[in-house]
Amino acid sequence: MEPLQAIAREKGVSVDTLLESLANALLAAYKRRPDSAEEAEVTIDPESGEIQVWAQELDEDGNVVREWDDTPTDFGRIAAQTAKQVMFQRIRDAERDLKYEEYAGREGDVVTGIVQQADARFTLLNLGRVEALLPPQEQLPNERYGNGARVKAYIVEVRRTNKGPQIVVSRAHPGLMKKLFELEVPEIASGVVEIKAIAREPGIRSKIAVASNDPNVDPVGACVGPRGARVRMVMAELKGERIDIIEFSEDPSEFVARALQPAHVRDVVLDEDTGTALVVVDYQEQPLAIGKEGLNAKLAARLTGWRIDIRSEEELAYESEVANQPAEGVVPEAEEAEVAEVAEVAEVAEEEGEA
Repeated sequence: MEPLQAIAREKGVSVDTLLESLANALLAAYKRRPDSAEEAEVTIDPESGEIQVWAQELDEDGNVVREWDDTPTDFGRIAAQTAKQVMFQRIRDAERDLKYEEYAGREGDVVTGIVQQADARFTLLNLGRVEALLPPQEQLPNERYGNGARVKAYIVEVRRTNKGPQIVVSRAHPGLMKKLFELEVPEIASGVVEIKAIAREPGIRSKIAVASNDPNVDPVGACVGPRGARVRMVMAELKGERIDIIEFSEDPSEFVARALQPAHVRDVVLDEDTGTALVVVDYQEQPLAIGKEGLNAKLAARLTGWRIDIRSEEELAYESEVANQPAEGVVPEAEEAEVAEVAEVAEVAEEEGEA
Protein backbone atom coordinates (compact mmCIF):
# COMPACT_ATOMS: atom_id res chain seq x y z
CA MET A 1 0.00 0.00 0.00
CA GLU A 2 2.87 2.40 0.66
CA PRO A 3 4.27 2.14 -2.91
CA LEU A 4 0.70 2.46 -4.20
CA GLN A 5 0.20 5.66 -2.24
CA ALA A 6 3.55 6.97 -3.48
CA ILE A 7 2.53 6.33 -7.11
CA ALA A 8 -0.82 8.04 -6.50
CA ARG A 9 0.91 11.14 -5.12
CA GLU A 10 3.49 11.25 -7.90
CA LYS A 11 1.00 10.88 -10.74
CA GLY A 12 -1.79 12.94 -9.23
CA VAL A 13 -4.24 10.01 -9.04
CA SER A 14 -6.27 9.13 -5.95
CA VAL A 15 -5.55 5.84 -4.16
CA ASP A 16 -9.27 5.02 -4.21
CA THR A 17 -9.29 5.31 -8.01
CA LEU A 18 -6.36 2.92 -8.30
CA LEU A 19 -7.89 0.42 -5.89
CA GLU A 20 -11.24 0.51 -7.70
CA SER A 21 -9.54 -0.07 -11.06
CA LEU A 22 -7.48 -2.90 -9.61
CA ALA A 23 -10.55 -4.57 -8.05
CA ASN A 24 -12.39 -4.45 -11.40
CA ALA A 25 -9.39 -5.95 -13.21
CA LEU A 26 -9.00 -8.74 -10.63
CA LEU A 27 -12.70 -9.58 -10.87
CA ALA A 28 -12.33 -9.93 -14.65
CA ALA A 29 -9.29 -12.18 -14.11
CA TYR A 30 -11.21 -14.29 -11.58
CA LYS A 31 -14.17 -14.80 -13.94
CA ARG A 32 -11.85 -16.17 -16.62
CA ARG A 33 -11.12 -19.16 -14.35
CA PRO A 34 -13.16 -22.27 -15.22
CA ASP A 35 -14.26 -22.84 -11.62
CA SER A 36 -15.33 -19.25 -10.91
CA ALA A 37 -18.75 -18.35 -9.52
CA GLU A 38 -21.23 -16.63 -11.82
CA GLU A 39 -21.54 -13.67 -9.42
CA ALA A 40 -18.63 -12.38 -7.35
CA GLU A 41 -17.09 -9.29 -5.80
CA VAL A 42 -13.45 -8.36 -5.15
CA THR A 43 -12.53 -6.37 -2.05
CA ILE A 44 -9.19 -4.75 -1.25
CA ASP A 45 -8.43 -3.60 2.29
CA PRO A 46 -7.15 -0.01 1.97
CA GLU A 47 -5.05 -0.43 5.14
CA SER A 48 -3.39 -3.82 4.65
CA GLY A 49 -3.83 -4.29 0.92
CA GLU A 50 -5.37 -7.77 1.52
CA ILE A 51 -7.35 -8.99 -1.51
CA GLN A 52 -10.39 -11.27 -1.24
CA VAL A 53 -12.83 -12.67 -3.76
CA TRP A 54 -16.37 -13.15 -2.46
CA ALA A 55 -18.52 -15.50 -4.51
CA GLN A 56 -22.21 -14.69 -4.32
CA GLU A 57 -25.54 -16.38 -4.84
CA LEU A 58 -28.43 -14.08 -5.81
CA ASP A 59 -32.18 -14.52 -5.68
CA GLU A 60 -34.59 -13.60 -8.49
CA ASP A 61 -34.62 -9.95 -7.37
CA GLY A 62 -30.80 -9.71 -7.47
CA ASN A 63 -30.34 -9.73 -3.71
CA VAL A 64 -27.38 -11.62 -2.17
CA VAL A 65 -28.69 -14.67 -0.32
CA ARG A 66 -25.35 -16.43 0.23
CA GLU A 67 -21.73 -15.32 0.12
CA TRP A 68 -18.44 -17.18 0.60
CA ASP A 69 -14.70 -16.57 0.29
CA ASP A 70 -13.56 -17.96 -3.06
CA THR A 71 -10.12 -16.36 -3.28
CA PRO A 72 -7.90 -18.62 -5.44
CA THR A 73 -4.74 -19.97 -3.79
CA ASP A 74 -2.57 -18.59 -6.59
CA PHE A 75 -4.34 -15.26 -6.68
CA GLY A 76 -1.29 -13.43 -5.28
CA ARG A 77 0.67 -14.08 -8.49
CA ILE A 78 -2.33 -13.18 -10.67
CA ALA A 79 -2.94 -10.07 -8.58
CA ALA A 80 0.66 -8.93 -8.99
CA GLN A 81 0.60 -9.34 -12.78
CA THR A 82 -2.82 -7.75 -13.10
CA ALA A 83 -1.91 -4.93 -10.74
CA LYS A 84 1.12 -4.04 -12.84
CA GLN A 85 -0.91 -3.87 -16.06
CA VAL A 86 -3.81 -2.01 -14.46
CA MET A 87 -1.58 0.49 -12.66
CA PHE A 88 0.28 1.44 -15.83
CA GLN A 89 -2.92 1.71 -17.88
CA ARG A 90 -4.84 3.61 -15.23
CA ILE A 91 -1.95 6.00 -14.65
CA ARG A 92 -1.71 6.69 -18.37
CA ASP A 93 -5.47 7.30 -18.51
CA ALA A 94 -5.35 9.56 -15.47
CA GLU A 95 -2.44 11.56 -16.86
CA ARG A 96 -4.30 12.04 -20.15
CA ASP A 97 -7.40 13.17 -18.25
CA LEU A 98 -5.40 15.59 -16.13
CA LYS A 99 -3.70 17.10 -19.18
CA TYR A 100 -7.04 17.47 -20.95
CA GLU A 101 -8.68 19.08 -17.91
CA GLU A 102 -5.72 21.45 -17.56
CA TYR A 103 -6.22 22.82 -21.07
CA ALA A 104 -9.93 22.15 -21.73
CA GLY A 105 -11.00 25.48 -20.27
CA ARG A 106 -8.17 27.49 -21.81
CA GLU A 107 -9.52 27.99 -25.32
CA GLY A 108 -8.90 31.65 -26.09
CA ASP A 109 -5.71 31.87 -23.99
CA VAL A 110 -2.23 32.67 -25.27
CA VAL A 111 0.52 30.16 -24.57
CA THR A 112 4.26 30.23 -25.18
CA GLY A 113 5.71 27.10 -26.72
CA ILE A 114 9.06 25.89 -27.97
CA VAL A 115 9.19 24.70 -31.57
CA GLN A 116 9.82 20.96 -31.44
CA GLN A 117 9.20 20.02 -35.05
CA ALA A 118 8.50 22.13 -38.13
CA ASP A 119 7.87 21.06 -41.72
CA ALA A 120 5.51 21.81 -44.61
CA ARG A 121 2.67 19.80 -43.04
CA PHE A 122 2.55 21.14 -39.49
CA THR A 123 4.54 22.63 -36.62
CA LEU A 124 4.62 21.12 -33.13
CA LEU A 125 5.05 23.35 -30.08
CA ASN A 126 6.17 21.92 -26.75
CA LEU A 127 4.06 23.53 -24.00
CA GLY A 128 5.72 21.60 -21.19
CA ARG A 129 3.54 18.61 -20.35
CA VAL A 130 1.75 18.53 -23.72
CA GLU A 131 2.33 19.34 -27.37
CA ALA A 132 0.32 21.80 -29.46
CA LEU A 133 -0.34 21.63 -33.19
CA LEU A 134 0.15 24.76 -35.31
CA PRO A 135 -1.41 23.95 -38.73
CA PRO A 136 -0.17 25.72 -41.91
CA GLN A 137 -3.42 27.69 -42.30
CA GLU A 138 -2.96 29.13 -38.80
CA GLN A 139 0.61 30.31 -39.40
CA LEU A 140 1.78 33.73 -40.55
CA PRO A 141 2.74 33.82 -44.23
CA ASN A 142 6.48 33.61 -44.86
CA GLU A 143 7.17 32.97 -41.16
CA ARG A 144 9.72 30.22 -40.56
CA TYR A 145 10.00 28.35 -37.29
CA GLY A 146 13.40 27.00 -36.28
CA ASN A 147 13.70 24.18 -33.75
CA GLY A 148 14.03 25.57 -30.24
CA ALA A 149 12.47 28.95 -31.08
CA ARG A 150 9.99 30.36 -28.56
CA VAL A 151 6.62 31.25 -30.08
CA LYS A 152 3.41 32.78 -28.68
CA ALA A 153 0.19 31.25 -30.01
CA TYR A 154 -3.57 31.43 -29.41
CA ILE A 155 -5.42 28.27 -28.30
CA VAL A 156 -8.18 27.69 -30.84
CA GLU A 157 -9.40 24.23 -29.85
CA VAL A 158 -8.73 21.46 -27.33
CA ARG A 159 -9.81 17.98 -28.43
CA ARG A 160 -9.95 14.81 -26.31
CA THR A 161 -8.27 11.83 -28.04
CA ASN A 162 -7.16 8.34 -27.04
CA LYS A 163 -3.57 9.57 -26.97
CA GLY A 164 -4.34 12.56 -24.79
CA PRO A 165 -5.49 16.11 -25.51
CA GLN A 166 -4.83 17.54 -28.94
CA ILE A 167 -4.33 21.29 -28.69
CA VAL A 168 -4.69 23.35 -31.87
CA VAL A 169 -3.10 26.81 -31.75
CA SER A 170 -2.99 29.77 -34.13
CA ARG A 171 -0.74 32.68 -35.00
CA ALA A 172 -3.27 34.12 -37.48
CA HIS A 173 -6.36 34.37 -35.23
CA PRO A 174 -7.60 37.91 -34.34
CA GLY A 175 -7.77 36.73 -30.74
CA LEU A 176 -3.98 36.54 -30.60
CA MET A 177 -3.71 40.27 -31.32
CA LYS A 178 -6.32 41.03 -28.68
CA LYS A 179 -4.45 39.01 -26.04
CA LEU A 180 -1.11 40.58 -26.98
CA PHE A 181 -2.58 44.07 -26.50
CA GLU A 182 -4.01 42.97 -23.14
CA LEU A 183 -0.51 41.92 -22.10
CA GLU A 184 1.11 45.16 -23.27
CA VAL A 185 -1.58 47.74 -22.39
CA PRO A 186 -2.55 47.93 -18.68
CA GLU A 187 -5.62 50.04 -19.52
CA ILE A 188 -7.03 47.16 -21.60
CA ALA A 189 -6.24 44.58 -18.93
CA SER A 190 -8.03 46.70 -16.31
CA GLY A 191 -11.06 47.38 -18.52
CA VAL A 192 -10.54 51.14 -18.86
CA VAL A 193 -9.90 50.73 -22.59
CA GLU A 194 -11.98 48.22 -24.53
CA ILE A 195 -11.21 46.52 -27.85
CA LYS A 196 -14.40 46.73 -29.91
CA ALA A 197 -13.37 45.04 -33.16
CA ILE A 198 -10.35 43.59 -34.94
CA ALA A 199 -9.79 42.87 -38.62
CA ARG A 200 -6.60 41.04 -39.65
CA GLU A 201 -4.77 40.11 -42.80
CA PRO A 202 -2.27 37.94 -40.87
CA GLY A 203 1.34 38.96 -41.20
CA ILE A 204 0.54 41.95 -43.44
CA ARG A 205 -1.84 44.50 -41.91
CA SER A 206 -4.54 44.80 -39.27
CA LYS A 207 -7.04 47.33 -37.98
CA ILE A 208 -8.17 47.49 -34.36
CA ALA A 209 -11.01 49.66 -33.01
CA VAL A 210 -10.74 50.75 -29.38
CA ALA A 211 -12.94 52.77 -27.02
CA SER A 212 -12.38 54.29 -23.60
CA ASN A 213 -14.68 53.90 -20.60
CA ASP A 214 -12.95 56.89 -18.97
CA PRO A 215 -13.28 60.32 -20.68
CA ASN A 216 -9.84 61.24 -19.35
CA VAL A 217 -8.11 58.34 -21.12
CA ASP A 218 -7.27 58.46 -24.82
CA PRO A 219 -7.81 54.87 -26.07
CA VAL A 220 -5.60 55.24 -29.15
CA GLY A 221 -2.78 56.85 -27.17
CA ALA A 222 -2.96 54.15 -24.50
CA CYS A 223 -2.55 51.41 -27.13
CA VAL A 224 0.23 53.19 -28.99
CA GLY A 225 2.15 53.85 -25.78
CA PRO A 226 5.03 56.24 -25.12
CA ARG A 227 6.80 56.81 -28.44
CA GLY A 228 4.88 53.86 -29.87
CA ALA A 229 6.53 51.35 -27.51
CA ARG A 230 3.42 49.28 -26.81
CA VAL A 231 2.22 48.82 -30.36
CA ARG A 232 5.79 48.11 -31.48
CA MET A 233 6.01 45.19 -29.05
CA VAL A 234 2.86 43.66 -30.56
CA MET A 235 4.11 44.26 -34.09
CA ALA A 236 7.46 42.64 -33.27
CA GLU A 237 5.71 39.51 -31.94
CA LEU A 238 3.69 39.36 -35.18
CA LYS A 239 6.81 39.71 -37.35
CA GLY A 240 6.27 43.33 -38.34
CA GLU A 241 2.54 43.15 -39.12
CA ARG A 242 1.33 46.74 -39.61
CA ILE A 243 -1.40 47.79 -37.16
CA ASP A 244 -3.83 50.71 -37.58
CA ILE A 245 -5.38 51.74 -34.27
CA ILE A 246 -8.58 53.78 -34.57
CA GLU A 247 -11.09 55.11 -32.08
CA PHE A 248 -14.45 53.35 -32.16
CA SER A 249 -17.63 55.37 -32.73
CA GLU A 250 -21.29 54.46 -32.18
CA ASP A 251 -22.10 56.57 -35.26
CA PRO A 252 -21.72 54.17 -38.24
CA SER A 253 -20.83 56.97 -40.67
CA GLU A 254 -18.07 58.27 -38.43
CA PHE A 255 -16.84 54.74 -37.69
CA VAL A 256 -16.58 53.94 -41.41
CA ALA A 257 -14.70 57.19 -42.04
CA ARG A 258 -12.23 56.46 -39.24
CA ALA A 259 -11.79 52.85 -40.39
CA LEU A 260 -10.47 54.07 -43.75
CA GLN A 261 -7.58 55.94 -42.13
CA PRO A 262 -5.00 57.10 -43.12
CA ALA A 263 -7.21 58.36 -45.98
CA HIS A 264 -9.28 61.53 -45.34
CA VAL A 265 -12.99 61.02 -46.03
CA ARG A 266 -15.25 63.88 -47.14
CA ASP A 267 -18.62 62.19 -46.71
CA VAL A 268 -20.27 58.83 -45.94
CA VAL A 269 -23.78 57.93 -47.13
CA LEU A 270 -25.29 54.78 -45.62
CA ASP A 271 -27.83 52.51 -47.28
CA GLU A 272 -29.16 50.36 -44.46
CA ASP A 273 -31.30 48.24 -46.81
CA THR A 274 -28.25 46.92 -48.66
CA GLY A 275 -25.74 47.43 -45.84
CA THR A 276 -23.60 49.57 -48.15
CA ALA A 277 -21.64 52.68 -47.22
CA LEU A 278 -20.90 55.10 -50.09
CA VAL A 279 -17.67 56.87 -49.17
CA VAL A 280 -16.74 60.12 -50.91
CA VAL A 281 -13.07 61.14 -51.00
CA ASP A 282 -10.91 63.57 -52.95
CA TYR A 283 -9.48 62.17 -56.16
CA GLN A 284 -5.92 62.09 -54.79
CA GLU A 285 -7.11 60.30 -51.61
CA GLN A 286 -8.88 57.48 -53.44
CA PRO A 287 -5.83 55.19 -53.90
CA LEU A 288 -4.97 55.64 -50.21
CA ALA A 289 -8.53 54.80 -49.14
CA ILE A 290 -8.63 51.66 -51.29
CA GLY A 291 -5.10 50.59 -50.39
CA LYS A 292 -2.71 48.24 -52.14
CA GLU A 293 -4.73 45.45 -53.77
CA GLY A 294 -7.80 46.88 -52.01
CA LEU A 295 -6.51 45.85 -48.58
CA ASN A 296 -7.35 49.06 -46.70
CA ALA A 297 -10.97 49.02 -47.90
CA LYS A 298 -11.26 45.27 -47.26
CA LEU A 299 -10.06 45.57 -43.65
CA ALA A 300 -12.32 48.59 -43.05
CA ALA A 301 -15.30 46.60 -44.30
CA ARG A 302 -14.48 43.68 -41.97
CA LEU A 303 -13.95 46.02 -39.05
CA THR A 304 -17.23 47.94 -39.46
CA GLY A 305 -19.47 45.26 -40.96
CA TRP A 306 -20.48 47.56 -43.86
CA ARG A 307 -19.90 46.99 -47.58
CA ILE A 308 -17.82 50.00 -48.63
CA ASP A 309 -18.01 51.70 -52.03
CA ILE A 310 -15.28 54.33 -52.39
CA ARG A 311 -15.85 57.09 -54.98
CA SER A 312 -14.12 60.38 -55.72
CA GLU A 313 -16.10 63.60 -56.11
CA GLU A 314 -15.03 63.74 -59.76
CA GLU A 315 -16.44 60.25 -60.39
CA LEU A 316 -19.75 61.11 -58.78
CA ALA A 317 -20.01 64.38 -60.74
CA TYR A 318 -19.28 62.57 -64.01
CA GLU A 319 -21.81 59.81 -63.24
CA SER A 320 -24.43 62.44 -62.37
CA GLU A 321 -23.75 64.29 -65.63
CA VAL A 322 -24.01 61.08 -67.66
CA ALA A 323 -27.22 60.12 -65.87
CA ASN A 324 -28.79 63.47 -66.76
CA GLN A 325 -27.86 63.28 -70.43
CA PRO A 326 -30.61 62.03 -72.80
CA ALA A 327 -30.20 58.61 -74.31
CA GLU A 328 -28.91 58.37 -77.89
CA GLY A 329 -31.75 59.01 -80.43
CA VAL A 330 -34.00 60.62 -77.83
CA VAL A 331 -34.79 64.35 -78.36
CA PRO A 332 -35.58 66.50 -75.31
CA GLU A 333 -39.19 67.72 -75.10
CA ALA A 334 -38.37 71.39 -75.81
CA GLU A 335 -36.27 70.51 -78.83
CA GLU A 336 -39.00 68.15 -80.03
CA ALA A 337 -41.55 71.01 -80.02
CA GLU A 338 -39.13 73.26 -81.91
CA VAL A 339 -38.49 70.61 -84.56
CA ALA A 340 -42.25 70.08 -84.99
CA GLU A 341 -42.78 73.80 -85.48
CA VAL A 342 -40.05 74.05 -88.13
CA ALA A 343 -41.47 71.05 -89.94
CA GLU A 344 -44.94 72.62 -89.94
CA VAL A 345 -43.62 75.93 -91.43
CA ALA A 346 -41.71 74.01 -94.10
CA GLU A 347 -44.85 72.02 -95.00
CA VAL A 348 -46.96 75.21 -95.37
CA ALA A 349 -44.29 76.84 -97.56
CA GLU A 350 -44.20 73.76 -99.76
CA GLU A 351 -47.98 73.79 -100.23
CA GLU A 352 -48.00 77.53 -101.19
CA GLY A 353 -45.20 76.90 -103.72
CA GLU A 354 -47.22 74.15 -105.37
CA ALA A 355 -50.23 76.48 -105.58
